[in-house]
Amino acid sequence: MQLCFFPGCNTPAIRPDVERAIRASLPVLGIEVVDADNYVCCPAFGAFPSADEEAWMATSGWNLSIAEEKGCDFVVQCGSCYSSLRMGREHLMHDSEKLAHVNELLEPTGRQVTGKSAVRHISEVLFREVGPEKIASQLKKSLKGLHGIVQYPCHTLFPSEVVGFEKSPRAPEGLRRLVEALGATVDSYSRELQCCGGAGGFMKSTPEQALEFAKSKFDAILAETQADFIAVSCITCLMHMERVQNIFNEQVGEERYKIPVFDYNQLLALCLGFEPKEVSAICNVPRDSVLSRMVSVNPS
Repeated sequence: MQLCFFPGCNTPAIRPDVERAIRASLPVLGIEVVDADNYVCCPAFGAFPSADEEAWMATSGWNLSIAEEKGCDFVVQCGSCYSSLRMGREHLMHDSEKLAHVNELLEPTGRQVTGKSAVRHISEVLFREVGPEKIASQLKKSLKGLHGIVQYPCHTLFPSEVVGFEKSPRAPEGLRRLVEALGATVDSYSRELQCCGGAGGFMKSTPEQALEFAKSKFDAILAETQADFIAVSCITCLMHMERVQNIFNEQVGEERYKIPVFDYNQLLALCLGFEPKEVSAICNVPRDSVLSRMVSVNPS
């Protein structure tokens, strides 16, 4: 299976270890990663989608044409990139005038978009195409004995009729089962489906309320779970859920909030045997408490 990987902006620029984890683990699981040559920003919702629909559609059309040229679907890790590209494609496929106009704008570049390439989130691909059973069969290390919680990207849940791939956006199971396939116990808690609080508009416009919102989530995690780590599947969730813990610790004057946060693909790559310095080197909350407790899997 071939998939065209859309890295987005933040992952290669700020967290390249996540990109390395994806590029390392997917081939082991039978997925060939094809590069999205000359891609541009998705664009993020705080940019063109909020102010200039024509630019949004043209940018989406450009990116989608790259996957079409490669002859495969897009696979995306960032929740915002996934949603922006998927919703952009949805607009183009359901409005012939917009599609024609975008192709007119793309004509000088020699590109066009037809809609033959889909946009898929990496957690959906791992869950639906690879499957927890195959993942479990490939492990060299395990998270057995560790407890984790999962953070579902909001942009993969709603609007569910466009971006959703779970049976129910109110009761998602994909990421939970993927983490369980690595051997961990996944704890539930009352604010499991609450946004991480890292949405750009929220943090920019009302940072105090955004931090209070995020703190309510972390307080629930500490009170209701035995979480040794947090598994996310969105670069924004990863960066935000690390950063706010350091802010909370400054506020309370002690190291109360110190739960390591991993992108799922990093945990996957680690359990497939790749070195932490390659796929999990960058963090703002130390990860040694998890890395030191991973156990080797004896081949059957």
